[in-house]
Amino acid sequence: MSAYRVAQVTEPGGTFELVEREVPRPGPGHVRIAVEACGVCHSDAMFVNAGVPGVSFPVVPGHEIAGRIEELGDGVADRGWQVGDRVAVGWFGGSCGHCRSCRRGDFIVCEALKVPGWAYDGGFGEKVVAPADALARIPDGLDASDAGPMACAGVTTYNGLRRSSARPGDLVAVLGLGGLGHLGVQYAVAMGFETVGIARGPEKAEFAEQLGAHHYVDSTSGTPVAEALQALGGAKVVLATAGNSAAITATVDGLAPRGELVAIGADPEPLGISPVQLLMGARVVRGHPSGTSQDVEDSMAFSVLHGIRPMTEKVPLDRAGEAYQKMLAGKARFRMVLTPS
Repeated sequence: MSAYRVAQVTEPGGTFELVEREVPRPGPGHVRIAVEACGVCHSDAMFVNAGVPGVSFPVVPGHEIAGRIEELGDGVADRGWQVGDRVAVGWFGGSCGHCRSCRRGDFIVCEALKVPGWAYDGGFGEKVVAPADALARIPDGLDASDAGPMACAGVTTYNGLRRSSARPGDLVAVLGLGGLGHLGVQYAVAMGFETVGIARGPEKAEFAEQLGAHHYVDSTSGTPVAEALQALGGAKVVLATAGNSAAITATVDGLAPRGELVAIGADPEPLGISPVQLLMGARVVRGHPSGTSQDVEDSMAFSVLHGIRPMTEKVPLDRAGEAYQKMLAGKARFRMVLTPS
Protein backbone atom coordinates (compact mmCIF):
# COMPACT_ATOMS: atom_id res chain seq x y z
CA MET A 1 0.00 0.00 0.00
CA SER A 2 1.29 3.45 -0.92
CA ALA A 3 0.76 5.86 1.96
CA TYR A 4 1.07 9.57 2.71
CA ARG A 5 0.83 11.67 5.87
CA VAL A 6 -1.73 14.25 6.95
CA ALA A 7 -2.13 16.40 10.06
CA GLN A 8 -5.73 15.97 11.20
CA VAL A 9 -8.08 16.90 14.04
CA THR A 10 -10.60 14.24 15.09
CA GLU A 11 -13.01 16.35 17.13
CA PRO A 12 -14.06 20.02 17.36
CA GLY A 13 -11.30 22.05 18.95
CA GLY A 14 -9.07 18.99 19.18
CA THR A 15 -5.31 18.74 18.83
CA PHE A 16 -3.48 17.82 15.66
CA GLU A 17 -2.20 14.31 15.08
CA LEU A 18 -0.07 12.99 12.24
CA VAL A 19 -1.53 9.89 10.57
CA GLU A 20 -0.92 7.87 7.44
CA ARG A 21 -3.55 7.31 4.74
CA GLU A 22 -3.66 5.35 1.53
CA VAL A 23 -2.81 7.48 -1.50
CA PRO A 24 -6.08 8.23 -3.37
CA ARG A 25 -6.65 8.24 -7.11
CA PRO A 26 -8.13 11.48 -8.47
CA GLY A 27 -11.61 11.11 -9.93
CA PRO A 28 -12.89 12.65 -13.16
CA GLY A 29 -12.17 16.37 -13.33
CA HIS A 30 -9.74 16.19 -10.39
CA VAL A 31 -5.97 16.06 -9.88
CA ARG A 32 -3.75 14.78 -7.12
CA ILE A 33 -1.16 17.32 -5.97
CA ALA A 34 2.11 16.62 -4.18
CA VAL A 35 2.01 19.41 -1.60
CA GLU A 36 5.20 21.43 -1.26
CA ALA A 37 3.85 24.12 1.07
CA CYS A 38 0.61 25.13 2.78
CA GLY A 39 -0.05 28.36 4.64
CA VAL A 40 -1.84 28.41 7.98
CA CYS A 41 -4.76 30.84 7.84
CA HIS A 42 -6.91 32.11 10.71
CA SER A 43 -9.96 30.84 8.80
CA ASP A 44 -8.71 27.29 9.39
CA ALA A 45 -10.02 27.69 12.94
CA MET A 46 -13.60 27.76 11.61
CA PHE A 47 -13.18 24.19 10.42
CA VAL A 48 -11.09 22.90 13.33
CA ASN A 49 -13.72 24.24 15.75
CA ALA A 50 -16.71 23.23 13.60
CA GLY A 51 -17.69 26.88 13.41
CA VAL A 52 -19.46 26.46 10.07
CA PRO A 53 -22.14 23.95 9.09
CA GLY A 54 -21.29 20.70 7.36
CA VAL A 55 -17.84 20.10 8.85
CA SER A 56 -17.13 16.39 9.20
CA PHE A 57 -14.32 14.90 11.27
CA PRO A 58 -11.52 14.07 11.06
CA VAL A 59 -10.64 17.44 9.54
CA VAL A 60 -7.51 18.12 7.50
CA PRO A 61 -7.39 21.93 7.18
CA GLY A 62 -5.37 24.04 4.78
CA HIS A 63 -6.48 26.29 1.92
CA GLU A 64 -3.19 27.96 0.98
CA ILE A 65 -1.78 25.04 -0.99
CA ALA A 66 1.15 25.00 -3.39
CA GLY A 67 2.66 21.96 -5.08
CA ARG A 68 2.95 19.93 -8.28
CA ILE A 69 0.39 17.83 -10.09
CA GLU A 70 1.35 14.17 -9.84
CA GLU A 71 -1.73 12.47 -11.32
CA LEU A 72 -4.60 13.56 -13.56
CA GLY A 73 -8.17 12.34 -13.39
CA ASP A 74 -10.22 11.74 -16.51
CA GLY A 75 -10.84 14.83 -18.63
CA VAL A 76 -8.25 17.05 -16.95
CA ALA A 77 -5.62 16.78 -19.69
CA ASP A 78 -8.16 18.29 -22.09
CA ARG A 79 -8.09 21.45 -19.96
CA GLY A 80 -4.37 21.97 -20.54
CA TRP A 81 -2.98 20.52 -17.30
CA GLN A 82 -0.06 18.10 -17.19
CA VAL A 83 1.73 16.04 -14.59
CA GLY A 84 4.50 18.17 -13.09
CA ASP A 85 2.68 21.50 -13.44
CA ARG A 86 3.20 23.82 -10.48
CA VAL A 87 -0.19 24.81 -9.05
CA ALA A 88 -1.79 26.60 -6.12
CA VAL A 89 -5.22 26.02 -4.57
CA GLY A 90 -6.75 28.57 -2.23
CA TRP A 91 -10.03 29.38 -0.48
CA PHE A 92 -11.60 28.91 -3.89
CA GLY A 93 -11.34 25.14 -4.07
CA GLY A 94 -13.86 24.66 -6.85
CA SER A 95 -17.47 25.57 -7.62
CA CYS A 96 -20.65 23.68 -8.42
CA GLY A 97 -20.99 25.23 -11.88
CA HIS A 98 -24.80 25.22 -11.87
CA CYS A 99 -26.07 27.55 -9.12
CA ARG A 100 -27.30 31.02 -10.06
CA SER A 101 -23.99 32.69 -9.16
CA CYS A 102 -21.98 30.19 -11.20
CA ARG A 103 -24.27 30.57 -14.18
CA ARG A 104 -23.58 34.31 -14.00
CA GLY A 105 -19.84 33.65 -13.91
CA ASP A 106 -19.48 34.82 -10.29
CA PHE A 107 -17.85 31.62 -9.08
CA ILE A 108 -16.35 32.91 -5.82
CA VAL A 109 -19.84 33.30 -4.31
CA CYS A 110 -20.96 29.85 -5.48
CA GLU A 111 -23.71 28.54 -3.20
CA ALA A 112 -21.75 25.30 -2.81
CA LEU A 113 -18.20 26.70 -2.80
CA LYS A 114 -15.68 23.90 -2.23
CA VAL A 115 -13.27 25.26 0.34
CA PRO A 116 -10.34 22.90 1.04
CA GLY A 117 -10.47 21.70 4.62
CA TRP A 118 -14.26 21.96 4.56
CA ALA A 119 -15.54 20.37 1.37
CA TYR A 120 -12.56 18.01 1.11
CA ASP A 121 -9.21 17.38 2.79
CA GLY A 122 -7.00 20.45 2.74
CA GLY A 123 -3.27 20.97 2.42
CA PHE A 124 -2.08 20.01 5.91
CA GLY A 125 -0.64 16.88 4.34
CA GLU A 126 1.77 15.53 1.78
CA LYS A 127 -0.89 15.15 -0.92
CA VAL A 128 -4.30 16.58 -1.74
CA VAL A 129 -6.94 15.83 -4.38
CA ALA A 130 -8.62 18.93 -5.79
CA PRO A 131 -11.00 19.85 -8.66
CA ALA A 132 -9.27 21.10 -11.80
CA ASP A 133 -11.22 24.38 -11.75
CA ALA A 134 -9.51 25.24 -8.44
CA LEU A 135 -6.02 25.17 -9.95
CA ALA A 136 -3.97 28.34 -10.38
CA ARG A 137 -0.72 28.08 -12.30
CA ILE A 138 2.30 29.23 -10.26
CA PRO A 139 4.58 31.52 -12.27
CA ASP A 140 8.32 31.06 -12.57
CA GLY A 141 10.16 33.01 -9.93
CA LEU A 142 7.68 32.29 -7.13
CA ASP A 143 8.63 29.70 -4.51
CA ALA A 144 5.99 27.28 -3.23
CA SER A 145 6.26 28.74 0.28
CA ASP A 146 5.34 32.16 -1.15
CA ALA A 147 2.72 30.88 -3.61
CA GLY A 148 0.69 29.08 -0.92
CA PRO A 149 -0.22 32.21 1.08
CA MET A 150 -0.89 34.05 -2.20
CA ALA A 151 -3.82 31.66 -2.80
CA CYS A 152 -5.78 33.16 0.10
CA ALA A 153 -4.09 36.06 1.93
CA GLY A 154 -2.57 37.40 -1.26
CA VAL A 155 -5.57 37.17 -3.56
CA THR A 156 -7.94 38.51 -0.89
CA THR A 157 -5.96 41.72 -0.35
CA TYR A 158 -5.01 42.14 -4.01
CA ASN A 159 -8.56 41.62 -5.23
CA GLY A 160 -10.02 43.74 -2.45
CA LEU A 161 -7.96 46.67 -3.67
CA ARG A 162 -8.21 46.22 -7.43
CA ARG A 163 -11.99 45.82 -7.26
CA SER A 164 -12.41 48.84 -5.01
CA SER A 165 -13.30 52.34 -6.11
CA ALA A 166 -9.75 53.66 -5.54
CA ARG A 167 -7.68 54.91 -8.44
CA PRO A 168 -3.93 55.68 -8.63
CA GLY A 169 -3.13 58.71 -6.49
CA ASP A 170 -6.07 58.18 -4.12
CA LEU A 171 -5.51 57.90 -0.38
CA VAL A 172 -5.94 54.26 0.65
CA ALA A 173 -5.61 53.03 4.24
CA VAL A 174 -4.81 49.45 5.25
CA LEU A 175 -6.05 48.58 8.74
CA GLY A 176 -3.77 45.99 10.31
CA LEU A 177 -0.22 44.98 9.41
CA GLY A 178 -0.48 41.24 10.02
CA GLY A 179 -0.80 38.26 7.69
CA LEU A 180 -3.19 40.09 5.37
CA GLY A 181 -2.21 43.70 6.01
CA HIS A 182 1.52 43.37 5.34
CA LEU A 183 0.59 42.20 1.84
CA GLY A 184 -2.17 44.81 1.51
CA VAL A 185 0.25 47.68 2.06
CA GLN A 186 2.66 46.31 -0.55
CA TYR A 187 -0.15 45.90 -3.10
CA ALA A 188 -1.56 49.35 -2.38
CA VAL A 189 1.81 50.99 -2.98
CA ALA A 190 2.41 49.00 -6.18
CA MET A 191 -1.03 50.03 -7.46
CA GLY A 192 -0.09 53.69 -7.14
CA PHE A 193 -2.16 54.60 -4.09
CA GLU A 194 -1.04 57.07 -1.44
CA THR A 195 -0.89 54.41 1.24
CA VAL A 196 -1.59 54.65 4.96
CA GLY A 197 -0.77 51.81 7.35
CA ILE A 198 -2.88 51.63 10.52
CA ALA A 199 -1.83 49.49 13.48
CA ARG A 200 -1.38 49.52 17.25
CA GLY A 201 1.75 51.09 18.69
CA PRO A 202 4.43 53.55 17.58
CA GLU A 203 6.97 50.75 17.10
CA LYS A 204 5.15 49.57 13.95
CA ALA A 205 5.75 52.84 12.12
CA GLU A 206 9.17 51.67 10.92
CA PHE A 207 7.70 48.39 9.66
CA ALA A 208 4.96 50.22 7.76
CA GLU A 209 7.65 52.38 6.15
CA GLN A 210 9.65 49.27 5.20
CA LEU A 211 6.54 47.92 3.45
CA GLY A 212 6.36 51.17 1.46
CA ALA A 213 3.57 53.03 3.28
CA HIS A 214 3.62 56.79 2.86
CA HIS A 215 1.94 57.42 6.22
CA TYR A 216 1.45 55.57 9.48
CA VAL A 217 -1.41 55.96 11.97
CA ASP A 218 -0.95 54.59 15.48
CA SER A 219 -4.42 53.68 16.73
CA THR A 220 -3.21 53.90 20.35
CA SER A 221 -1.78 57.42 20.09
CA GLY A 222 -4.84 59.14 21.55
CA THR A 223 -5.82 60.77 18.26
CA PRO A 224 -8.86 58.97 16.81
CA VAL A 225 -8.04 57.00 13.68
CA ALA A 226 -10.83 58.72 11.75
CA GLU A 227 -9.46 62.15 12.70
CA ALA A 228 -5.96 61.14 11.58
CA LEU A 229 -7.30 59.96 8.22
CA GLN A 230 -9.28 63.15 7.70
CA ALA A 231 -6.14 65.17 8.45
CA LEU A 232 -4.60 63.42 5.44
CA GLY A 233 -7.59 64.36 3.29
CA GLY A 234 -9.91 61.44 3.96
CA ALA A 235 -9.49 57.89 2.67
CA LYS A 236 -11.02 56.87 -0.62
CA VAL A 237 -10.79 53.27 0.57
CA VAL A 238 -10.07 51.58 3.88
CA LEU A 239 -9.02 47.96 3.44
CA ALA A 240 -9.87 46.44 6.83
CA THR A 241 -7.64 43.39 7.23
CA ALA A 242 -7.77 43.28 11.04
CA GLY A 243 -10.41 40.91 12.40
CA ASN A 244 -11.59 43.42 14.99
CA SER A 245 -14.99 45.03 14.57
CA ALA A 246 -14.27 47.90 16.96
CA ALA A 247 -11.09 48.81 15.07
CA ILE A 248 -12.92 48.58 11.74
CA THR A 249 -15.74 50.78 13.02
CA ALA A 250 -13.23 53.43 14.14
CA THR A 251 -12.14 54.02 10.52
CA VAL A 252 -15.55 54.81 9.02
CA ASP A 253 -15.59 58.54 9.79
CA GLY A 254 -12.13 58.74 8.24
CA LEU A 255 -13.55 57.99 4.79
CA ALA A 256 -13.79 60.76 2.24
CA PRO A 257 -17.19 61.50 0.66
CA ARG A 258 -18.20 58.44 -1.38
CA GLY A 259 -15.39 56.57 0.31
CA GLU A 260 -15.51 52.82 0.68
CA LEU A 261 -14.84 50.47 3.58
CA VAL A 262 -13.77 47.04 2.30
CA ALA A 263 -13.94 44.46 5.08
CA ILE A 264 -11.82 41.34 4.65
CA GLY A 265 -10.86 40.68 8.28
CA ALA A 266 -13.38 38.30 9.87
CA ASP A 267 -14.98 39.01 13.24
CA PRO A 268 -18.38 37.67 14.37
CA GLU A 269 -19.08 40.84 16.35
CA PRO A 270 -21.27 43.45 14.57
CA LEU A 271 -19.90 46.73 13.29
CA GLY A 272 -21.06 49.80 15.21
CA ILE A 273 -21.99 51.93 12.20
CA SER A 274 -25.04 54.19 12.05
CA PRO A 275 -26.97 54.96 8.84
CA VAL A 276 -26.16 58.65 9.37
CA GLN A 277 -22.44 57.92 9.05
CA LEU A 278 -23.09 56.40 5.65
CA LEU A 279 -25.82 58.71 4.37
CA MET A 280 -24.20 62.09 4.93
CA GLY A 281 -21.04 61.17 3.03
CA ALA A 282 -22.60 58.68 0.61
CA ARG A 283 -20.18 56.08 1.97
CA VAL A 284 -20.14 52.40 1.08
CA VAL A 285 -19.44 49.37 3.27
CA ARG A 286 -18.92 45.98 1.66
CA GLY A 287 -17.43 42.62 2.40
CA HIS A 288 -14.99 41.11 -0.05
CA PRO A 289 -14.45 37.35 -0.48
CA SER A 290 -11.23 35.79 -1.70
CA GLY A 291 -10.98 35.19 -5.45
CA THR A 292 -11.22 32.53 -8.13
CA SER A 293 -8.32 30.47 -9.43
CA GLN A 294 -7.84 33.06 -12.20
CA ASP A 295 -7.73 35.81 -9.58
CA VAL A 296 -5.06 33.81 -7.73
CA GLU A 297 -3.03 33.62 -10.95
CA ASP A 298 -3.43 37.38 -11.39
CA SER A 299 -2.28 38.00 -7.82
CA MET A 300 0.81 35.84 -8.22
CA ALA A 301 1.72 37.43 -11.57
CA PHE A 302 1.35 40.94 -10.10
CA SER A 303 3.45 39.91 -7.09
CA VAL A 304 6.27 38.61 -9.28
CA LEU A 305 6.16 41.76 -11.43
CA HIS A 306 6.48 44.05 -8.41
CA GLY A 307 8.66 41.90 -6.16
CA ILE A 308 5.93 41.42 -3.55
CA ARG A 309 6.27 38.42 -1.25
CA PRO A 310 4.63 37.32 2.00
CA MET A 311 6.79 37.18 5.10
CA THR A 312 6.73 33.55 6.15
CA GLU A 313 7.98 31.15 8.80
CA LYS A 314 8.35 27.61 7.48
CA VAL A 315 7.59 24.70 9.79
CA PRO A 316 7.62 20.95 9.01
CA LEU A 317 4.30 19.14 8.74
CA ASP A 318 4.85 17.19 11.95
CA ARG A 319 4.75 20.52 13.84
CA ALA A 320 1.37 21.54 12.38
CA GLY A 321 -0.21 21.89 15.82
CA GLU A 322 2.57 24.22 16.97
CA ALA A 323 2.24 26.37 13.83
CA TYR A 324 -1.55 26.52 14.23
CA GLN A 325 -1.32 27.61 17.87
CA LYS A 326 1.27 30.26 17.04
CA MET A 327 -1.09 31.64 14.40
CA LEU A 328 -4.02 31.68 16.86
CA ALA A 329 -1.91 33.49 19.44
CA GLY A 330 -1.11 36.24 16.93
CA LYS A 331 2.61 35.48 17.15
CA ALA A 332 3.12 34.48 13.50
CA ARG A 333 5.40 36.83 11.54
CA PHE A 334 3.46 36.89 9.36
CA ARG A 335 2.38 33.63 7.76
CA MET A 336 3.11 30.18 9.12
CA VAL A 337 3.77 27.77 6.25
CA LEU A 338 3.84 23.99 6.59
CA THR A 339 6.25 21.96 4.46
CA PRO A 340 6.10 18.15 4.02
CA SER A 341 9.65 17.53 5.23
